Amino acid sequence: MKQAELARQVAWSQAVLSRIEAGERAVADDELQSLLAAIGTQEALELAATLERAWKHLPRPALDHPDQDLLWEAEQRAVSLVELSVAPHAHPAFQQRLKEYVDEICHRAERLLRRQHRIAFIGNIGIGKSTAICRASALEVPGRHGRPVPVLEAGAGGVTLCEVHLGTGPGYGVIVVPRTHDDIRADVTDFVDRLLQANHTSTESIDDETVHVPREIERAIRNMAGLQRKKSRDAEGKRTDPAKTLAAETSSKRDLVVEVLTRMGLHRRDRREEWFQPSLTSNPLEWMKGTFEQINNGRHPEFSLPARIDLIVPNLVQIEDLEISMIDTRGIDHLTARADLESHLEDPHTVAILCSGFNEAPAPSVQHLLKRAREIDNRQIESNCGVLVLPRPEEAAAVKDESGLLVESNEEGYELKQEQVSAALNSYRLSDLPIDFFNSFEDDPVRLQDFLRGRVLHTRGVFKRQLRDVLVQAQSLLDNVEKEQVQEIQREAGRQLSIWIDLNSAPAKFGGHVHDNLLEEIDSAHVSTVNAAVRREGEWRSLSYSHQLGHGARRLTVEALQDLVTGFTSTNEMLCASHPEAEELLSQASRLLTAAYEELLRRIQLASVTLYREQLKQDPRLWRDSAEEWGKGSGYRNRILDHNRKWFQHAARQELEVQLEAMLAREWTGLLARVRAIFEGA
Repeated sequence: MKQAELARQVAWSQAVLSRIEAGERAVADDELQSLLAAIGTQEALELAATLERAWKHLPRPALDHPDQDLLWEAEQRAVSLVELSVAPHAHPAFQQRLKEYVDEICHRAERLLRRQHRIAFIGNIGIGKSTAICRASALEVPGRHGRPVPVLEAGAGGVTLCEVHLGTGPGYGVIVVPRTHDDIRADVTDFVDRLLQANHTSTESIDDETVHVPREIERAIRNMAGLQRKKSRDAEGKRTDPAKTLAAETSSKRDLVVEVLTRMGLHRRDRREEWFQPSLTSNPLEWMKGTFEQINNGRHPEFSLPARIDLIVPNLVQIEDLEISMIDTRGIDHLTARADLESHLEDPHTVAILCSGFNEAPAPSVQHLLKRAREIDNRQIESNCGVLVLPRPEEAAAVKDESGLLVESNEEGYELKQEQVSAALNSYRLSDLPIDFFNSFEDDPVRLQDFLRGRVLHTRGVFKRQLRDVLVQAQSLLDNVEKEQVQEIQREAGRQLSIWIDLNSAPAKFGGHVHDNLLEEIDSAHVSTVNAAVRREGEWRSLSYSHQLGHGARRLTVEALQDLVTGFTSTNEMLCASHPEAEELLSQASRLLTAAYEELLRRIQLASVTLYREQLKQDPRLWRDSAEEWGKGSGYRNRILDHNRKWFQHAARQELEVQLEAMLAREWTGLLARVRAIFEGA
């Protein structure tokens, strides 16, 4: 339809319509409806109907939202439930049921409403995560011998300085979130300790372990401070190290720390972002690669040490009207429970891709993450995780079958390895977790793109299914609201559930201490990791006291409640079988308990983090006494454990456990009261 024809149909001048199309004149709602009616296509009529929708309980979704109709169905169901709840003579218990339904619909709809999803790659250092991400995202530039090179700096591990986020935007840009000055000072102090130890000028004599500084941190500090090792050799044939020379010439450790910080010139490094300009180079990806490498290695004179780097590009993996970002996490170098990685496993809008090398799949680090997720009953790993095996050339072809013969193709090697991985995952009740293989040197990137797309869409599918299930049950409630036979059967089922609640009103006592988990991690961590955490008052990227205490409290809560939750589910299933007309009520009770239980776990976890973090900050003596243990010879870890045990045995910390147990009892009582309220007196 031409502009002139449309103008005639709505009896407007073509000039007015032209101004509307150009965005120079606003169009009123009734005018827009007239235009859409005149256009008359199916799409125009659907848009007209969509624009007429009045949203009361849910936020209005964007017009291009792929689940617009399902969300509208949810809005309409919420309206019907609210109208029923304010009807005359509505019983309080029934009103509570309706309120719980509306809350559940809104919660499920909000998850579906949000279209921003993240894909986090998690795995050991040096296995090829960065290369795989760049292959899947077409973030590559020509390299030697015609082989493409990833924009993200890749190597044998210890390359990426911090977590890197890849997102979409209007152009090509690099955005940096810098480390705090305190964090940088702690990093420099670690670096100085390593120098002093290497020079044998320190008074410390460490028998069991040497000071360990992550090589990516050391490299960045050296570059920022102008202390790079020289290519020239000394009389002994060793490379000249100006940092060691500086350490030998400086009178004290404190002075050396100040000197290195001064040379880094942090006051001049105040830039936060940089964007591609066509005048710089013809290839924006080459510019991005160079800029990223400069910042990541501390060679860019205007950027400080980053805590996070965001790379913005026009396009990433495209997934059906969703906004996708990707995260290249810092590689795992020790088997520790890192807060940054475990937070990705708990975010409902993040898909965690657990990466392993081919021969060790599933890697011990991946299994450790899954084990800890099961300990705190993180059920999200079943829907939001996937295992990605990253074989190198020839590894899949080297697999032998049961008869001892080499496989005939990489795909056959993949199949046999997949069976082994699934068997290993069975220990965590995850044998059905999707597994894929991607050889960055040989496989088509479409393979990895399809795997990532499938995992995100699966997560969206879970959101949709959960919302649809609630809507179906809510409609069943609306359909049966006046059927006395159904109501009587529901009352009987409710009475039996009430008996179960009376018998299970108190959770079990904690079967251990909140700090047990932290002490286990300290006992297994590298001594330099423990020392780094002590220097930073318990908050180090590889060992966070507060995170471990939150995990420990949640694990104890799961142990205290797991049998009760399982018992409720079993009772509910038996009642559904014997009282089919009460299935809708029983299903609501089951969903309510599950959701409230998961929220209870999060509350206990957060409360533990908050309570203990405050007391840890308020006790400098713990950190001072612990710091003095460094350099006293072997047994450093045991001495730190002794200090920690004494600290947690103090009456003030024992009182924190008492508070958490009391909170658990209150939360469980409140949870059961919510469940009882939806059928009591029905």
